[in-house]
Amino acid sequence: MVAVATNRPSCGGAAYAREKGIPLGELSQKAFASAEDRDAAMRDFFKEHGVEVVVDAGYDRVHSATFLEAFDGRIINVHPSLLPEFGGGMDAVEQALEGKAKVTGATVHIVTARLDAGPILVQEAVPILEGDTVETLRQRVHEAEYRILPQAIQLMEARVVPGARTEGSPRTHDAASEFVG
Repeated sequence: MVAVATNRPSCGGAAYAREKGIPLGELSQKAFASAEDRDAAMRDFFKEHGVEVVVDAGYDRVHSATFLEAFDGRIINVHPSLLPEFGGGMDAVEQALEGKAKVTGATVHIVTARLDAGPILVQEAVPILEGDTVETLRQRVHEAEYRILPQAIQLMEARVVPGARTEGSPRTHDAASEFVG
């Protein structure tokens, strides 16, 4: 089953869910006494809708132990860098530019209790070009994220859902040669 939960009702995922009639849980932190209470509500919402794999795409909160335990090994996160570089925060693109890196990228990994440290499913390199700004680099990193997230979801479906099939399952994908500037 498919369901969408968000802590920001104005996000693209919420709009998509509304448009397609997908069950939507709007779980703003303001509505809950604690992050644990929010995560318990999100856990219950997903369980009620038969969700097997949780995809954190644009989700800007750290999950509590309650949520992590309920979906142990079945939560994936999209991160805007080639982890382990620039992990642990929401400013990875800025860190890559400030650190004068030549390459950054996107990673989809399994969420664990250690922030941005779970097993990597798929990565794609994104070169940093001379003259890049946070906006131009962020856009190219987002494009990489859009390409690798479906691959990671297929890998997880094959792992979690009996009988699910994927077409190839590379651990990493180097798209530097496929980059469109």
